[in-house]
Amino acid sequence: MLACYERKVKTDVDKNSPWQKLSRRDFMKTTALAAGAVGVAGTIGASGLGMAGLAHAAKNTDGGDGMTPFKIDVHHHSVPDIYVKELESKNYVPSHGAGYPAWTPEASLDVMDQNGIAAAVTSISSPGVYIGDEAHAIDFSRRLNVYSAQMVQQHPDRFGFFAILPLPIVEASIKEAAHALDTLKADGVVLLASAGDHFLGDPDFEELMAELDRRQCVAFIHPNIHSTSDNLPLNIPGFFIEFMVDTTRAVTNLVFSGVLERYPNIKWIVAHAGATVPYLAWRLSLADILPDTPYAKTMPKGALAYLKSLYYDTALSPSNYAMASLLQLVEPTHILFGSDFPFAPKDLVAKEVSDLNGLSVFNDEIRQMVYRDNALKLFPRFA
Repeated sequence: MLACYERKVKTDVDKNSPWQKLSRRDFMKTTALAAGAVGVAGTIGASGLGMAGLAHAAKNTDGGDGMTPFKIDVHHHSVPDIYVKELESKNYVPSHGAGYPAWTPEASLDVMDQNGIAAAVTSISSPGVYIGDEAHAIDFSRRLNVYSAQMVQQHPDRFGFFAILPLPIVEASIKEAAHALDTLKADGVVLLASAGDHFLGDPDFEELMAELDRRQCVAFIHPNIHSTSDNLPLNIPGFFIEFMVDTTRAVTNLVFSGVLERYPNIKWIVAHAGATVPYLAWRLSLADILPDTPYAKTMPKGALAYLKSLYYDTALSPSNYAMASLLQLVEPTHILFGSDFPFAPKDLVAKEVSDLNGLSVFNDEIRQMVYRDNALKLFPRFA
């Protein structure tokens, strides 16, 4: 039962760590409050709400308190105590600078109710389960997927989950995907953009891609921190820039390597509005006209066609800057709502929704698609 796996979540993580290890949750919340205190517009998102504005947003988001929830959140993390304690027992400190926010299923349900979110498809974030020990990663992924499945059993109308796989261990990942999808009834899989320093699109992952394609699986791409990012002489938490670079490299590799051409039945969701992919799309399309390259065979439809086939979520990207760029690349039918809770704390989730409601590049029809209708095509059980 769920109670066998759920314990009291740690509420004060790494409070003595230096600034660069400040949790993303605390950083986001502190920055949001500071923006209000000094009246700086645009510190977070497009408009930079202050303290009063954040409080207002938490109570007045479309579909929030007192209204029928209808949104479907495809970028919503679970951070169970078994996950935090396991990584701490291995003395593993994540290099992304995001820490481990306090979380329970009840905390998710509370934020969902406050922001008009009917259902959330949960996932494990970076660093996933592989931290150098293959046997541990295989066992750890199974325990976490069982936890997620039991959470869904308790709240079948409110939660779904993307199964975590022990990549880069391919054979074990195929077995875990089969168990999670067939036995635990996962709604798809979450794949870190890089795992064990291998990016998605790597030839080593070919058998897994074939299996996911055979199953017409939904695959959610979430960034990780590659070892090369760890070695950069930058005093900037990894979730600011390196996460975006990790996602961009993975998506580009999936296109250029021909994975998207060979396995068209995988339904890909890219986190954070595609990172820098929309901005770089034209540049990437130049590969179509370069002479003496293999790309005519690996992406015969042209780079842009494959990028347009992907789905992209809005997590931590609810600005006109990001959405205008994304809408130039894909149809509104390929944009999905994502909150990034609990790494985005509850006040920031309220601001995300408030900003999405106010986007000049979205009309009401597009908002309805983004908030719900597009996700129902991938997850019809939430209808």
